[in-house]
Amino acid sequence: MPAQHLSLGHHHGDILAVLQASSAYIHSLKEVLALPAIASKIKDTKAAREVAALQEFYAMLGSDTSRAFYGPGHVLAAAELGAIQTLLVSDKLFRINNVAKRKKYADLVEGVRSAGGEVLVFSSMHVSGEQLNNLSGVAAVLRFPLPELEDQEIVEEL
Repeated sequence: MPAQHLSLGHHHGDILAVLQASSAYIHSLKEVLALPAIASKIKDTKAAREVAALQEFYAMLGSDTSRAFYGPGHVLAAAELGAIQTLLVSDKLFRINNVAKRKKYADLVEGVRSAGGEVLVFSSMHVSGEQLNNLSGVAAVLRFPLPELEDQEIVEEL
């Protein structure tokens, strides 16, 4: 299969690149964004911070599972304890039809911010947002481990 060309354009600077990708599918964008030459060009963008935060989440999930949670129930429980260092939330959760659920997500975001945590709202249109949506749309890296929460089966929906 021939390599596909991908062009990234940006009007706030001199970022324009024509690159080779293994395919024309969305996972190839993830490959391209991880290239050191591209990562250095986009390092100060919102998308780059989101990609880095998602990588940090996965790394934490792999190394210390009591400091990385996903799913509404576990994330809300961690937020109630003031444990969230970084909240990753998909923008699609703010577009759901259920007004009460939307308000709960907004309250979650405000609660994490007021406790000094970082909140990143991921675009569902970006590959990192799609990955987050595959994890329920909400995830968190914690300031400190919560092994007791890790062992609980929480099915609560926001």
